[in-house]
Amino acid sequence: MSGYSVFARYYDSLTSNIDYGKRADYFHSIIKLFKKTDGNILLDLACGTGSISEEMAKRGYDVIGVDNSDEMLGIALNKKFETMLNIQYLCQDMRSLDLYGSVDVTICALDSINHLKKISDVKKVFRNVALFSEPDALFVFDVNTLHKHRNILANNTFTYETDNVFCVWENTLIRETDEVKMNLEFFELEENGMYSRSSDSFSEMAYSEKSIELTLKECGFDILGKYGDDTLAPPAADSQRIVYAARCISSGQILRKE
Repeated sequence: MSGYSVFARYYDSLTSNIDYGKRADYFHSIIKLFKKTDGNILLDLACGTGSISEEMAKRGYDVIGVDNSDEMLGIALNKKFETMLNIQYLCQDMRSLDLYGSVDVTICALDSINHLKKISDVKKVFRNVALFSEPDALFVFDVNTLHKHRNILANNTFTYETDNVFCVWENTLIRETDEVKMNLEFFELEENGMYSRSSDSFSEMAYSEKSIELTLKECGFDILGKYGDDTLAPPAADSQRIVYAARCISSGQILRKE
């Protein structure tokens, strides 16, 4: 998993096309389908710079944001100091999650699960979510599809430009495993008119629906819903993202017995 040490500086400006309010409304609508939302403690797993944490706090949740990047969390804390919302941030690897108590809802957005290298790592995360979940707690998360890795990300190169930075995003698809290796080059305009260059790299794995669903069940979750591309409709063959809603039916019992 990447620490996003360089990417963190540019993350918000380069993802300004994401409507976090709309995405929070979408997650909130799924949660309301299966659970009363008043006063719930919500864990935002792999929260990054805290954009979704902020939006979920505005919708009445007591939010705990967890991320493994100090740089990302530094930006998240700056946002919190400005808005004074009720959010607690923890710097932790989600594979070794350790909370002080339990939560009512866990969300994990923007393909963070795909950053896990192996299905055994996914299982660690799912088991940790179960361990720190209240009985009947919800787990809502998204994953990139095999279709997206093979046909959209693939071996393609993308460019992004803002007023101060130009980014070249180059992908390399490993066909045997459907892993996409990503290399990012940043060119930032300095005050003297010259550009400074920096880079970051990470990779994402694509997991089959079968493996994700089997792992959820093994970790004590009952799948309540499965949606394609941020809708409430079932996934299609060309869906780029699948969103799962699952209910914890065994809480931390599985992990405590082992």
